[in-house]
Amino acid sequence: MIPSNQPTPCTRFRWSRLGFLGAILLFHHGLASWVAAQQTTRVTPERNITSSFGNDNGSYDVVIYGGTSAGIAAAVQVKRMGRSVVVIEPTSRIGGLTTGGLGSTDMGNKGAIGGIAREFYQRINRYYRDPARWKWQSWEEYRETMSHTAWNEETMWHFEPSAALSVMEDFVRELKIPIHYGERLNRNPVEAGKPRVEGVSMGMGRILSIGMESGKTYRGQVFIDATYEGDLMAGAGVDTTVGRESNDMFDETLSGVQTSQAKHHQFKPGVDPYVKPGQKESSLLPGINPTGPGKEGQGDDRIQAYCFRMCLTDHPENRIPFSKPAHYDPLDYELLLRNFEAGATNIPWIKTPMPNRKTDNNNKRGFSTDFIGQNYNYPEASYTRREESIQRHRAYQQGLMWTLANHPRVPAQIRQEVSRWGTCRDEFERSDGWQAQLYIREARRMIGDYVMTQHNCQGKVTAKRPIGLGAYGMDSHHVQRYIDKSGHVQNEGDVEVSGFSPYPIDYGSIVSRNKQCSNLLVPVCLSASHIAFGSIRMEPVFMVLGQSAATAAVQSIETGTAVQDIDYHKLRKRLIEDRQVLVWVEP
Repeated sequence: MIPSNQPTPCTRFRWSRLGFLGAILLFHHGLASWVAAQQTTRVTPERNITSSFGNDNGSYDVVIYGGTSAGIAAAVQVKRMGRSVVVIEPTSRIGGLTTGGLGSTDMGNKGAIGGIAREFYQRINRYYRDPARWKWQSWEEYRETMSHTAWNEETMWHFEPSAALSVMEDFVRELKIPIHYGERLNRNPVEAGKPRVEGVSMGMGRILSIGMESGKTYRGQVFIDATYEGDLMAGAGVDTTVGRESNDMFDETLSGVQTSQAKHHQFKPGVDPYVKPGQKESSLLPGINPTGPGKEGQGDDRIQAYCFRMCLTDHPENRIPFSKPAHYDPLDYELLLRNFEAGATNIPWIKTPMPNRKTDNNNKRGFSTDFIGQNYNYPEASYTRREESIQRHRAYQQGLMWTLANHPRVPAQIRQEVSRWGTCRDEFERSDGWQAQLYIREARRMIGDYVMTQHNCQGKVTAKRPIGLGAYGMDSHHVQRYIDKSGHVQNEGDVEVSGFSPYPIDYGSIVSRNKQCSNLLVPVCLSASHIAFGSIRMEPVFMVLGQSAATAAVQSIETGTAVQDIDYHKLRKRLIEDRQVLVWVEP
């Protein structure tokens, strides 16, 4: 756990203090809100999920901010436990990355995934057993591309974004879960320089209601922040952090600056960093840190790179060719071209086959889809600045694909292969085939009662109150580019360490410490060190933690206790009944 008096440059402690008179007023406000919450009206069905399943008074047992995979899993669990719930989704699409292009599921170990998460992947399997789902390719043809997949399984782990969305929407329809689209938390600060926001009404250490930019207000007994950014928890004044801790903070070896670990996804030797090769006075090429990487193992405010998980196709009728973005700058891709000229011979992507002649494409090698070093301000930025960042990431990636498909300095065999591919006409809302969901690999992280660390991942420390298992290797993408001692370009931040068994995630990591907020659960931006989060941050795990958070929320309501004080043994019993996997037993 982080000592409350331990300083760190990358930690931002947030709190609010109430005067005596303010506390009395808030007590009366909180009492009124509590009474209103006890009179919650059950939701009623409507035919179209694009309209919410009604609830006129805006009061629910559980309010979920963020319709990510974790948010939908949490809502499913609340409804199955007989309580009312609302999901507030700031965009026009639920499912987060699971429906936004990440179809090649990162699970680490399939046996570690249970509950609603496993049910989701079982439903994906059933979805594709319907012959009508195969428009651009036959089931048999797809099987030929996925020889490593055990096709006699009940689950399916690779899928199109549209398939994932269909399954998510089935959950919503079946359980009549109200989804309120396009509603964003009012993040105007209560006081300049402080984290508390106007959209989070607090009283007696509890969230009483949350307000949107539209003016809508949602009251609840318990709140779940299921966003990738952690806006609700930060707005409530909960302690959060952004960036990498130093190794000293938790006696780790893989947090902080990691030049020695950064062996993968590197440039070929000899790539020059200057606009005019060899001429320092000509300035650095874009995206290179002029100050160097920093001291090994030292903490900083930098975060691992983002990208779009591209869903591409080579089917002529469904393919949208890559186009050159309007503000294309050749200097943005000069490092890519120099890397080819230094000897790189492979397409810089991971291309995993999905059904219907589609792919999930991810970052690979020294210069690829990750927009390294361009997201440091994203976690705490305004909505406007975040949208600008998303647009820059998309334009960068569009320019990258056009360059790979067309630039004469790209090897001919690579141009020929990349130009066969394009975005899909039938997947996303945008006419150019690009998705809206950016791959937010890491943003804010809560500082909770329990901090998951490298020691948990490697089995040196075992969580005492498990609510799910992590199973993926500790995985951080690159954080920055710098000039090494030989005067050439290098990437820093990539860490890929695995070889350990699935490990338990502690309940204390999803609740705030010191009861800073007694009715908030955070299953996505949970309490973990940078490198431990790199293992936990997988979509199936977020679904698992969303379900566990929802179960705890209902138990908190039923017993009238703070989320920090619920009976773990009772929680564990219900999680096991609902098929969650809490203990790993080697096969």
